[in-house]
Amino acid sequence: MTKKTLLLASLPAPVLLALLLLFAGSTRLRADDQSSAAGAEIKIDNFSFGPQSVTVPVGATVTWVNRDDIPHTVVSTDGVFKSKVRDTDEKFSYTFTKAGTYPYFCSVHPKMTGQVIVK
Repeated sequence: MTKKTLLLASLPAPVLLALLLLFAGSTRLRADDQSSAAGAEIKIDNFSFGPQSVTVPVGATVTWVNRDDIPHTVVSTDGVFKSKVRDTDEKFSYTFTKAGTYPYFCSVHPKMTGQVIVK
């Protein structure tokens, strides 16, 4: 076997190892979380917020879109943000400037809840 053939034969193992290390260090999302540097979109549909929990960085804008056939609101339980009533296909956006957990609900249907986690 020549040196060139030996070098080529040993190349896949280091490349594979590098790829495994790259993917092992990547950010993973849980099924109930959504994360993005630019922000996140939460759909309001069938009397629920989806996803119910999102994680975004400081400075991100979260947009809620009403895809339901009836009006809803988005109201922070801590009074940080409050939308007007949003009809079908209307949106509400809020930019989060501080880290923390922000629980919210629909004031028309208080059993509808969600949270935004800002890191």
